[in-house]
This record gives sequence, C-alpha cells and structure tokens, in this order.
Amino acid sequence: MKKQAIQIIAISGSLRPGSANADILRIVGGMAGSNVVYTIYEGIGELPHFNPALDNDDSAETFNQFRTAINNADGVIICTPEYAFGVPGVLKNALDWTVFSGSFDKKPVAVITASSLGDKAHASLLLTFKALGANIPDGGTVLIPYVRTKVNNRGEITDPALLQTLNQLLNALVQLIKEGKELHA
Repeated sequence: MKKQAIQIIAISGSLRPGSANADILRIVGGMAGSNVVYTIYEGIGELPHFNPALDNDDSAETFNQFRTAINNADGVIICTPEYAFGVPGVLKNALDWTVFSGSFDKKPVAVITASSLGDKAHASLLLTFKALGANIPDGGTVLIPYVRTKVNNRGEITDPALLQTLNQLLNALVQLIKEGKELHA
C-alpha cells in the first residue's frame, strides 16, 4: 500500500515582493522530502476585511477557498514579519476568517517570525493559534530577529545555523503530522 503524501500549506504574513518571509518559506519548501506536497498559499491579500456577519453559508468564494486550503492541508507553516510590534493586518485578517470554521482546531502548525526584532508579533501569533486550537509541535516555532543579516538580497539564507533550525522545524511538523495520521489509520 502506497503512503499518502503529506500536504503542507505555507503562508507568508508579508505581501511585499522580495520579502524575506517568502524567501524563507521557499527555502523550507526545498527541504521537504518527496513524501511532502508543499504549497505556498498566496491569496491572503485578496480576502475581504473580516466581518462575522458575512461568515455564513453564502460566504464569499475567496475566504471559502482559503478555509478549504487550510482544511485540506495536513499541516500549516506561517512565516511573518512584525509590523508596529504586531502581526501584519493581512495575516490576522486571514486567521480571523477561520475562527468560526474551526479550520485550525488540532491542525499541526509551525510558526516562524522573521523581522527586525519580531518578538511581540511572535508572542501575539502564538496566542492567536492557541485561541484557534492549533497543535504546535515542540520545536515548531522559530523567531528570527535581524532577518536581513541572515537572508541576502538573492533570497538565500546565509546563516548555516538558521538553515539547520528551519530543517528541524519542518521535521517537527512532519513528525507531528505522521503521528496524527497513524492515530487515525
């Protein structure tokens, strides 16, 4: 019997072209084994502003597509900058659209914050995922302060220790997903 591939969705909290966060997600995707289908979701900038009154059976296609992508994934990796000591509004908006659907409940999630400092956004994002019921594995969070000293202008990570840490994060997420699949097999 052939093992089913693990589906991982990666989401950048930055919409900026050339973002170090998008570069990091691309690099992590390159670390994924052949048993992992790794997709970077790029539609969070198209989501309307969250309004709970609009979250019903006739909900807009854009956030239904987002929730379906999350629901169909075995795991999620987020990589975000910190803006004004917080989570970028576009990422928080996307996460808010999942509150009523329970899309992140028990979902394996890895969290990377890559910014100048990033500690406040990182803490806030972890608190949001706790509220959403996400399952963050041990080793499933990484804070990358001074990211521009670790990612060059060609989108390459120049810090070997960071590459190892990101590989460990991916492995922790994949292992948690595998354990969950075994429990439900």
